[in-house]
Amino acid sequence: MHTLAQLRAGELSGITRLDLSCGLTEFPREIFDLAETLEILNLSGNALSRLPDDLHRLTRLRVLFCSDNRFTELPACLGQCAALTMVGFKANRIANVPGAALPPLLRWLILTDNCLERLPSELGERPALQKLMLAGNRLQALPSSLNQCHRLELIRIAANRLTELPQWLLTLPSLTWLAYAGNPLETEADAAALQATPQIDWSALRLQQRLGEGASGVISRADWQRDDGSLTPVAVKLYKGEMTSDGSPLHEMNACITAGQHPNLIRIEGRISGHPDDQQGLVMQLIDPSFANLADLPSLESCSRDVYAADRRFSAEVALNIAKGIASAAQHLHRQGITHGDLYGHNILLNERGDCLLGDFGAASFHAVDEAPQTRALQRIEVRAFGVLLGELLARVDSGLSDRQRLALEALEQRCCQADVLGRPGFGEIIEVLGKL
Repeated sequence: MHTLAQLRAGELSGITRLDLSCGLTEFPREIFDLAETLEILNLSGNALSRLPDDLHRLTRLRVLFCSDNRFTELPACLGQCAALTMVGFKANRIANVPGAALPPLLRWLILTDNCLERLPSELGERPALQKLMLAGNRLQALPSSLNQCHRLELIRIAANRLTELPQWLLTLPSLTWLAYAGNPLETEADAAALQATPQIDWSALRLQQRLGEGASGVISRADWQRDDGSLTPVAVKLYKGEMTSDGSPLHEMNACITAGQHPNLIRIEGRISGHPDDQQGLVMQLIDPSFANLADLPSLESCSRDVYAADRRFSAEVALNIAKGIASAAQHLHRQGITHGDLYGHNILLNERGDCLLGDFGAASFHAVDEAPQTRALQRIEVRAFGVLLGELLARVDSGLSDRQRLALEALEQRCCQADVLGRPGFGEIIEVLGKL
């Protein structure tokens, strides 16, 4: 993090990224002294409510973060920033988005946790739009002009006031990751599954070291003292109450429970009761330390695509094991009326053999389990996510695949990613194809 003193003293000359979080109430004009090099500007965590009308003087500015400020309207000056592709205004008070505020090259827009009731039709006139984060607003509809956004791959519309998913949304050719939980349109979670989940009293848990923290909660290692006095090592996830980019953390917890048991899902042991602060949480199987993430999160440059280490390679056997395991897990979820919504390499844990676990249900949504066209479309959108994953795996298999196997897998990838949503195979067929290899 940089300081205002550094900026004013001219010590930051030539930098490409500036991070300032120091209670700012006004935009520091000294930022314009960096115009020749500045590409990423992060002003999150301040008290700003406006930006200067001449912001376009930052001619190289590609990325702007202004989350956790006091904006009530998306600044119109953004639309004049010719190089700006990513705009992030999470957790403000934004109730209005003027069409003029949308940069012409807009690729990634984050308006999570604001007060939006509508969006301008101009949003659909941004052909580069690839990632759209709108969870935690008051939207009752989406602009129909978005049906022109044929590059849109990820959209988060959880925790709004939508009563239906527009038909055009389910036909977008590139849509791959969709989260819509917490809207009136969503099917209810399986109440029987939630009710049947064992309750584990907080007093029976002894927390050890923290294993990790994400947007929805904190995971720690713990010892669980069972009724017979034996100790079982487990993982405990305590959920936060805050809105995440995907949606509600408590909805994520319900999805984890409703998903049930599967060899390629992290096993849920029970739900925590009796926490002194009434915090919600789950007790889960402790993952062997030999498991690690398949990939890293998308970067500012890759936008909606995971980042893999340059030297990441897989044997044919490992790649096939991953593909089979994740396809099986996805099929299981669909049978429970759940779309994962975030089927990505960074949400997959695996070991050297290719044994894998699909985690992170933050973007999961419930849907009907019938064979209605909407259900089929929702599931085939997730099939495209599997196709993207399969392509990433194939790109990193150097040897071990016969020509026949590679051609068959490449053909499967193409079918999963084809523009015709309903023309894609279901996971039952995908599993059958993989089984023959």
